[in-house]
Amino acid sequence: MTHPAVEFLIGAALGTRVVVRTRIDGGYTDALGYLRSIDATTCTVETKRGLVDLALAEVVAAKEVPPPPPPRPRRHVGDPLG
Repeated sequence: MTHPAVEFLIGAALGTRVVVRTRIDGGYTDALGYLRSIDATTCTVETKRGLVDLALAEVVAAKEVPPPPPPRPRRHVGDPLG
């Protein structure tokens, strides 16, 4: 039986923003970004740091997440609270 998180990834459209939790030595790690590819053994998530290949056998959780919030305006010297 396939893990429900893997089933979600298989059914998700490429380009969906996801967070994927995988097992690593000593614990777990998360990849947050856009699903770029998936095959029988791996999926690729585009994070802020670049493309991350994840083994589906190590996936323990995955879900769709909303788009990131818009960037906050920069404060300039002389602005209140700036």
